[in-house]
Order: sequence, then structure tokens, then C-alpha cells
Amino acid sequence: MTNANVLSSRYVGPEINEIFSEKGKAIAERELWIAVMMAQRELGLDIPSEDIEKFERAKLDVNLELIKEIELKTKHDVKAKIEAFVQTAKAGQHVHKGMTSRDLTENVEQMQIRNAAKIIFGRFISVLRHMIDNSMKYKDYVLTARTHNQPAQPTLLGRRFSMWAEELLYHLKNFESFIENYPLRGIKGPVGTQFDMLVLFDGDKNKVEKLERSIAEKLGFKNVANSPGQVYPRSLDYAMLSYLVQFSSACENFAKTIRIMAGFGLVNESFEEGQVGSSAMPYKMNTIRCERICGFAELLKMYADGASRLVGDQWQEGDVSCSVIRRVVMTDAFYVADGLCETVLTILNNMKAYDGEIVQELKKFLPFMATTELLQKIIKSGVGREDAHNIIKKYAVSESQRMKNEGSSVNNLLDLLASDPFFIKARITKADMQAALEDTRHFVGNANEQIILVSEAAKILLEKYKEESKYEPRPIL
Repeated sequence: MTNANVLSSRYVGPEINEIFSEKGKAIAERELWIAVMMAQRELGLDIPSEDIEKFERAKLDVNLELIKEIELKTKHDVKAKIEAFVQTAKAGQHVHKGMTSRDLTENVEQMQIRNAAKIIFGRFISVLRHMIDNSMKYKDYVLTARTHNQPAQPTLLGRRFSMWAEELLYHLKNFESFIENYPLRGIKGPVGTQFDMLVLFDGDKNKVEKLERSIAEKLGFKNVANSPGQVYPRSLDYAMLSYLVQFSSACENFAKTIRIMAGFGLVNESFEEGQVGSSAMPYKMNTIRCERICGFAELLKMYADGASRLVGDQWQEGDVSCSVIRRVVMTDAFYVADGLCETVLTILNNMKAYDGEIVQELKKFLPFMATTELLQKIIKSGVGREDAHNIIKKYAVSESQRMKNEGSSVNNLLDLLASDPFFIKARITKADMQAALEDTRHFVGNANEQIILVSEAAKILLEKYKEESKYEPRPIL
């Protein structure tokens, strides 16, 4: 009995699952073989076009049982796949000419990784769009911003979304370039010298070079490595997973903030009909999906760390000591990234902000948060900066302690300050201070302009990948 991968079965969509399935891998192998045969024929090898057409027609007809049956006899997985493909196509034995097993496995894995990366890139493009949409949706929600989890100054809820969106945007632009320039290892033979293919082409180095470029082009790769060893550099794997971690950073920051805000009753991640927050406490609406995002983000960091252990660890022209780790971290990282995107998108579509609670919290802390502006006003009146700071601090600390000790939400700071001789001398009255507090938006500085700036910056990428930006999540558990 074998157990299914829980990530694959519980969190992952059909596109990513298809890429890394046994059938998906077999199809990718056949695509590589066909590309090689086509290039070889174009460069003069005797491979009938009729046979290539037969292989094309048989490409998707993958009989996994037949492959296993042949492997039991040959004790070689690649040999079994070659024979099964030839039998299914009913064509001549033109598959794998001049190739070694690593020519197949390395390039196919790169094809899988790059194809999965393109899908995940598209998913995060959609996340970016949804974050931008939420930044505009909540641009009028003035709330208490916190540093060190303590009330600091007012901000806009929409600005929080633009903060996360901008972080994601940075990494998406870099990843776009990384995918575009991601190099294929190419058909290099057992140690990378292309000796076998040179023999096949009677020593014609020009044809071998054209073969490489042709195969890369047919498979959609812009670049092909010139001088790899048996395997492509595992630092590429580490770079790939590092980007996934970078994407997850904005999402984890989002999820953790929503978890904290939900604890204060300011927002809720989403709560669908029939959903149970806690079977023992029916009033609870737990942020289980945000918690899942944080778990996914931690897994991606673990996988990137695992990939980092393979960097620089190849002996001479290469070995397969990396195989066990890569079989876990590379596939599972894309599973996790896919599940993370689906969860983030679900929350971004369904979350709710409670304006009443947000206003009440702001009202409670606003006099304290307004003290930075009051500090500047009293300084302008001629009071020294340190004296002014100490005056405000004395009243703010005492009032904060009183409110906590009494459990009061009534903030009397303005009364205390208005009665102080320094404020009286500066002619700063309670009415002046109260008037300033009523216009809460003036406390948010350039928050609204920053939301617009991030939206405009993101628009370029969103327009370029319009279809990807339209993606909506499937129903999740």
C-alpha cells in the first residue's frame, strides 16, 4: 500500500498536479524526444517524417501499466519508457538517438519546473490584482496603524493592501525575467561534452550546436547552457524556490496582519455558510485559512533551505546525491505555492472589514496618536523639543494607565493637555485639538497617494498579463 501526497490531494489544482503526475512526466519526456527527432531530421539524420508524425499522434497515449511491465523486464525506467513509446506509436526506433539518461531526465525536470513556474507566476499575478482591488476598496477606511503591535499613527486599511501588493510586485518583476532567461541544460551527454551527439553527426560541431538551439526553441526556451556537467546547476533550483519564498512573504505578512486584526474584531478572513469556527465555541470565527497561509509560507522556507543544501555539492561533472532531496522539495514547493495562492485569493475575495469596530478603536487611540502633531505645534510656539515631549509624555502615559486600570475607552488626554500651562501659553485649546481629531484623514499623510502610486505601478504588469490577472480561485477545503 502507498500513500498519496497530502499536498497534492488536498491543496493543489489540476494544472500543477498534471505537470508532476507520472503521466504528465511521461508526456514531457515524449515532447523532448519528439523535439530531438525533429531537430535531428532537419539536420540530416535519416528519421522519416512519417515516424515523427506517428510519435506525435501517440504522445498523449500513455500506458503506465505497459511501462511498468517493460521496466520489470529491463530493470531500467528510461529504457522501459522508450520501448513503450515506440510500441504505442508503431514507429521505427528513432527515440533517444545520441542521448543518455541524463539528457532526458535533466531537461524534462527543467521543462516541468519552468511550466509550473509559469502557472504559479500567473497565480501570483492574480493575487497582485486582488490586493490592488482591495487597496481601492478599503481606501476610505481610516484605522489604527501599529508598530511593535502598539498603536502608532492612523493609516488607511487600503494602504496596508498596497504595502503587501508593492512587496509582491517587486519580486514578480524579477521573477518574470528569471523565467524568461531560465536556461535549458540541453543534449550534452554523460559528462557534458556532447561527444555522443558529435559521433552521430560525424563530428560536425556546427550541426550539434544547431541541434541544441533548435531543441531549446521547440521547447520554448530562450537560452541553453553552453557548458554544464552531467546535471544542470542546482543553484538554479535554489534560485527558483527562493522566488517562491519571496512571493510568500507578502502573503504571509498579509495573513499575519489579518489574524491579529481579527483578534481585535476589526476584520474577518471569510466565513461561509455551513462553516464551523469551533465546535466547542459556536461564536468563534477562527482565521484558519490565514493560519494555513502561514504554514504554507514556512514550508516554502524549509524547501528553499533544502534546495540551498544542494548548491555547490556536485562532485566533478556531477552525481545523483541530490535526487532524494530534489524529489521532495522541488515538486512539493510548487504544490505549496499553488495551495497558498488559492487560499490567499479566497480570503481576498471573501474577507470583511468591520467599519464600526475600526472607528471605535481609532476613537480610543486617536488622542494618543495625535500627540506627534501636537508636539510640532507646541514646538512652533517656542517650547523646546525635549520639554514639549516630556509634557505630552507625562499626560499620555498617565491617561493610558488610567484607561487600562479602569477598563475605560474614554480618553481624557485632550482635557489634561488643555489645562497644562505650556499649552495655555501656546494658545492651543481643547477645541483646537478636538477640531484636528475630527478630521481623521489628515492624520494619514500621503497614504491615499501611495495607494494610487502602487496601483499605477502594478497596472503595467497586470495589463501585460491580463488573462492571468483574471484568474479566480476554485473552491477550497
